[in-house]
Amino acid sequence: MRTRLTIVALLALLHLFVAITLVPDLPLNAFGRWLAWLYLAASTVLMPLGVRPPGGRRWLAWTGLLAMGVFSSLVVLSLLRAWALAVLWLFGHDSPALTQGSALAVVVAVAVLTLYGLVNARRVPRVVEREIALPGLPAGLQGFSIVQLSDLHIGPTIRRGFLQAVVDRVNRLQPDLIAITGDLVDGSVEALREQIAPLAELEARHGTFVVTGNHEYYAGAGPWVMELARLGLPVLLNEHVRLRHEGADLVVAGVTDHSAHHFEPTHRSDPAAALMGAPLGAPKILLAHQPVSALAALDLGYDLQLSGHTHGGQFWPWMHLVRWQQPWVAGLQRAGNLQVYISRGTGYWGPPLRYGAPSEITRIRLVREG
Repeated sequence: MRTRLTIVALLALLHLFVAITLVPDLPLNAFGRWLAWLYLAASTVLMPLGVRPPGGRRWLAWTGLLAMGVFSSLVVLSLLRAWALAVLWLFGHDSPALTQGSALAVVVAVAVLTLYGLVNARRVPRVVEREIALPGLPAGLQGFSIVQLSDLHIGPTIRRGFLQAVVDRVNRLQPDLIAITGDLVDGSVEALREQIAPLAELEARHGTFVVTGNHEYYAGAGPWVMELARLGLPVLLNEHVRLRHEGADLVVAGVTDHSAHHFEPTHRSDPAAALMGAPLGAPKILLAHQPVSALAALDLGYDLQLSGHTHGGQFWPWMHLVRWQQPWVAGLQRAGNLQVYISRGTGYWGPPLRYGAPSEITRIRLVREG
């Protein structure tokens, strides 16, 4: 409760900062300024409600989360504007035209970024093609294709229609394997059972495998593991499967989310346990929601880790803050002999916005190194 009150107080102060530093400099009459202040007051109230709307009201989630996205751009650009004006004032470059023009520029930029980000978030994600070279890859696995989905976040603003379009696009790719690397849902099984139903239509030669993300634990991981199994989507809980493809073995292991033990002590993430009994000579792929799981998997014999969680930052400027919590933000990275691919995510969380970090359906083809 104390943390929640602190966040609400901080939001109120930031809204007050915008009201004091930006609104008076806009070319508005008294009625226009009153509307601007009213909007900022409403935004202060709606943003927390959007994250957890009472009664699960979707319209309130949409309104509050969109307000969150708008205010994110508004407060960042207002802070940058205030800093720039202060510097110019120190050097004697100050004028009413500059003050008013910069205030208008902030409003226009916020409108453009919001519209662009909304369209970019709501479109069906593009397919990102990646070739990843593994040392000693058997000839039978040359060109083996994996489609990775991550961070779909089916919930208040991402619904069945969006997921159906994703499933249809994935199936057209005819992959050998589909990997879903966590954060599928934002809500309970009861609330979202019908919304995630299209997942049962996913088609791949060797099937679809899932690992849990932190949001599965927020929503109740136990019921979701059972529901996904009912749909034909096994969840790898610190375990692996051995696939036989064109005469070659491939080990696909999966671990629970890096933070799972905080919600369910028996679900502590364990990449070593996930390999118990695996054939020694086969290539080994680890599905792990958070990229940071690679630090525990470095010396265990894995060749490739597929992760998500970061959303690539989702929209500016937050992609620059991801490194405070994760070793990498997006794309193909390397830690020792382990390669790590981090998806920017197939959906989004929170504000229905994406810019600077486009969503993706990732098709990975394994090739022999050298």
